[in-house]
Amino acid sequence: MSDPPVTVVTGANSGIGRATAIHLAQHGHRVFGTVRGTSRIDTFHKQKAAARVEVELVELDVAEDASVRRGFEQILSAAGRVDVLVNNAGVGANAVAEEATPELYLDVMNINLCGAIRCIKHVLPGMRERRSGAIVNITSVAGRVAALAQSPYVASKYAFEGVSEGLAQELAPFGIRVVIIEPGVTKSAIFAKSIDVPNSTGAYDAPYRRMFQFYGAGIAQATDPVEVARVIHHAITTESPQLRYATSWGGQAMIDGRRAMTDEEWVELGAIKDDTEYYARFAEHFHVDIAPS
Repeated sequence: MSDPPVTVVTGANSGIGRATAIHLAQHGHRVFGTVRGTSRIDTFHKQKAAARVEVELVELDVAEDASVRRGFEQILSAAGRVDVLVNNAGVGANAVAEEATPELYLDVMNINLCGAIRCIKHVLPGMRERRSGAIVNITSVAGRVAALAQSPYVASKYAFEGVSEGLAQELAPFGIRVVIIEPGVTKSAIFAKSIDVPNSTGAYDAPYRRMFQFYGAGIAQATDPVEVARVIHHAITTESPQLRYATSWGGQAMIDGRRAMTDEEWVELGAIKDDTEYYARFAEHFHVDIAPS
């Protein structure tokens, strides 16, 4: 009987990361879930116990080289290899470009992009040697559609999309699968942590208001993160893999809508002054109703 696949899920203490860690453990994976600290993981332990699975937690902060190195040394010492890496850890950031500092862009990029790169570097040598493995990068619909008033977040996710697309070609000769998961609005703690905006100029009330309205509508219909976990399991096991998988509320609709728009229509949408007209035009383009009820 072959050994179970060894899987690492970053940011496993909540949302998509927690659901994925538990779901893959239910499907026979030996799962290591990374967390920045073990002081606030009561819900994780309750859900793990309810699912009757084991997930081995490892303290690891993707934002720090030394922490990632220590974490993967612990994982590789315990398991000997990593077959699947799910890069889930990330943060949100609300700000229009004028009001976002360069430091904010760098901080978000360091976690959302460089954090994944740090982890990838620790698993690829073994995967290349074995000529097998899977890298799952959880980006966002905001990596395909420039979500309003979230410029630093969008920048990090667009960059992560580009790196992932290139990585897929780089690793194809070694038999290593690269998967890009693009969630829309999913039940997650990230939204509760992303409620502030700088609004330092006072000139961007409409973009901030519309951004919060979008997420207000989305949170009311947010997809259970277990659905994303199921997509991830399918993506790493199917014999007919895709590079990209859009999922969750608004995910595929937003991507399809933007693809169907001209750039001129995209700019015109931003120029609309009246909120009611904006929400109506948004629904026409994206087939997603975000108007206040």
